[in-house]
Amino acid sequence: MRSEYSLVDEPWLPVQMGDGTVRSVGLLEAFHRSSEIVALAETEPPSLIAQYRMLLATVHRALVRSRGTWKDSERVTWFRRGLPVGEICAYLESLRERFWLFDAEHPFMQVPALATAEETRDKRKPWTQISLASANGNAPVVFDHAVDSVPASISRQAAITHLLGFLQFTPGGLVKTLRDADKAGALVNTAAVLPVGSTLAQTLCLALHPPPLPGQSQPDLPAWERAPLTLAELRGDPVLATGPNDRYTRQSRAVLLESEPDGQVRWLRFAAGWALGEDPQRPDPMACYRAGSNGLVRVSFTEGRAVWRDLPALVPAPQAAGLEGARVAAVVNWAAGLHRLMGVAAGYPQRLLVAGLASDQAKLLRWRLEQFALPQALLVEPDRARELHAHVALAEELHRQLRAIATDLVAMTLPDPRSKDSRSRARELVERGPLSPTYFATAERELWALMTCIARDEPDEADALWHRALRDAARLAWKPLVDGLGFSPRALQAEARCRPRLNRLLRQHLPAAFAVPADTQPEEA
Repeated sequence: MRSEYSLVDEPWLPVQMGDGTVRSVGLLEAFHRSSEIVALAETEPPSLIAQYRMLLATVHRALVRSRGTWKDSERVTWFRRGLPVGEICAYLESLRERFWLFDAEHPFMQVPALATAEETRDKRKPWTQISLASANGNAPVVFDHAVDSVPASISRQAAITHLLGFLQFTPGGLVKTLRDADKAGALVNTAAVLPVGSTLAQTLCLALHPPPLPGQSQPDLPAWERAPLTLAELRGDPVLATGPNDRYTRQSRAVLLESEPDGQVRWLRFAAGWALGEDPQRPDPMACYRAGSNGLVRVSFTEGRAVWRDLPALVPAPQAAGLEGARVAAVVNWAAGLHRLMGVAAGYPQRLLVAGLASDQAKLLRWRLEQFALPQALLVEPDRARELHAHVALAEELHRQLRAIATDLVAMTLPDPRSKDSRSRARELVERGPLSPTYFATAERELWALMTCIARDEPDEADALWHRALRDAARLAWKPLVDGLGFSPRALQAEARCRPRLNRLLRQHLPAAFAVPADTQPEEA
């Protein structure tokens, strides 16, 4: 096999420039122009996060090889003046032979042993095997009507894009080649968090993980600095990651792309990968956690659940403050540390990109990408973060009790309202109805204003604003629920019984929404 398609030089990485145009660049150009590039322009959320992780591993290893270690004050300089491009490009040049997409010895992020292994040498799969957006095998066909035996071809740029996203987000499940089943990718069922700057260089500085500790016995190497995976490693037990570089580039499946004569990709070889073992004490740097029924669980994209409801897991706060129900992603803490050193004004917003793929075992459910602009004070001041946590918790508690009243309301309109079956049916109708989406969508309209008040240390204004927002959200969510029950005597009677409960709930939890302004109170005689 000839060495073909160098990721160092070939334009494969989609980026957005400062003038808004989108173009593709190679790795050398991406780093040379990192202060001109606004952001990566990949449209598939899993591949977007995987590309950022690849770039972060590249920067980190380049700095480790050229400097050994560095201080946060140097990271501040890179944030303000640009990355040390010379060191990064020298690193890429020194490893140029490891960045060929097609190569007999070191194909990028692939396993050349599959070409000769008895289990895979005569078995080819269509490229859709590594596409999280395509149907393959016995997956249900919705929009993709490709046939596995006669797949359409794709460009090499598309092939590497699919491969990177697949390796990070693939769910665990049956593989039946080298092993019966395989572990999941590093970011399976995860809403990955990434702090975003004004340029690609700033983003990489914000999310850059710390240098290795002195005396660290095992180097944290990305996939391209390791020897090609062997069949013994692919058949072996899961292995813990040596650090972020390993996690960011872990070959969770063994893949070997096949180049067509016209330069396209149609087929590949596929097998179980180098399984990633999980250490609860060293979670993924881009994963955040919220309280679940049996401890902390990774924040993912749940159907019908707005991501801002997990803000307590996105905003750093001290665990001593009674906030053990959430754990922020390490990359957010690294960004917050950079802001503290720079001493930026409290109103300076920090954008957080949240993207990823949700799955249920081997079934892919949905992918999403959202961005939040957080006032900097919420990242660097524990008291401000604590206030935001409390306001989000209030919204959740009010929603919980609102749903309970709504369930009682619906149950009263059903035969035998007190029976277990009627209660269960009422609960299901409320969960599938517009109550929760309407409530949280309405409250979200005031979210930025709330965070601004908190950042300015205006607690009274924040309470009044948020209480009014939640009051209006609850009332707006209640109306379609009542309208949907109709105007039968039973429905009207049920609403008459539950309306006072709703009013008491709102007055109890949202006193600032019902307070009379001082300038409107009658004067004393």
